[in-house]
Amino acid sequence: MFKWKDEFSVNIEAIDRQHQELFKIGNSLYEIISIKDGVDRYDEVVEILHRLMDYAKYHFDFEEKMMEENGYPKLQNHKRQHDSFIQKVKSIDEKDIDEKQRTIGMDLIIFIANWIENHILKTDMEYKEFMNDKGIY
Repeated sequence: MFKWKDEFSVNIEAIDRQHQELFKIGNSLYEIISIKDGVDRYDEVVEILHRLMDYAKYHFDFEEKMMEENGYPKLQNHKRQHDSFIQKVKSIDEKDIDEKQRTIGMDLIIFIANWIENHILKTDMEYKEFMNDKGIY
């Protein structure tokens, strides 16, 4: 489902690795939601959700620090998008996951896929040249 392509690269090694890790987390969720064996996967879905939240926070902090240290002019807009992502993930009620695992899981997968398309391919690409011009690769 989540396949890394060269077009996702921001040409900054640490950020690309972090984005790839977010893809792996998205794939883990997709694999669990796709299993059709009737087994309750609540614990696994919640674990992945927590992993996504923790890793997203780590990645966003790393990215925002890099932007701040280098005077990236669109930092505040970028930070707002990060905050919005965190709020969306936090808003997922674990009780709802228990009752509607497949629906919530698929909604989350779609949300992550859209986030990758809209954030990495558009918003993150806006800082690529700026950071590369500062010697950050």
